[in-house]
Amino acid sequence: MVSMPPELRPPVPAAACPTRVLLDHVTSKWGFLVLVALGDGTMRWGALRRSIEGVSEKMLAQTLRVLEADGLVHREALPVVPPHVEYRLTDRGVEVVDLLLPLLGWLTEHAPELTGLVGEPTPSAGRP
Repeated sequence: MVSMPPELRPPVPAAACPTRVLLDHVTSKWGFLVLVALGDGTMRWGALRRSIEGVSEKMLAQTLRVLEADGLVHREALPVVPPHVEYRLTDRGVEVVDLLLPLLGWLTEHAPELTGLVGEPTPSAGRP
């Protein structure tokens, strides 16, 4: 049983609830990783892509569009040649990442044990 009393816990959102849509975006594989990566500060496209091992250009672009539409990521296209686009978290994005980081820390700590890979280093061992 979880430690938070049932009367203080929000209910499981209904299928048609906007909460479920946002939850899907924030907790998707790439959404989670993009948000956490942007927690380090403003990043250009290339730096962001390099920081998230395995993400394709298509999935990164799609994820950034979704998170921008959700109001969690701000995209700024600077008027220079060649094009220069920067991404950063909005205030709401910072709030979400502050909630995601403890989860990532817990996952990093317990993933080897829970996945049966005890003793093998995680790829992000140096970063929570």
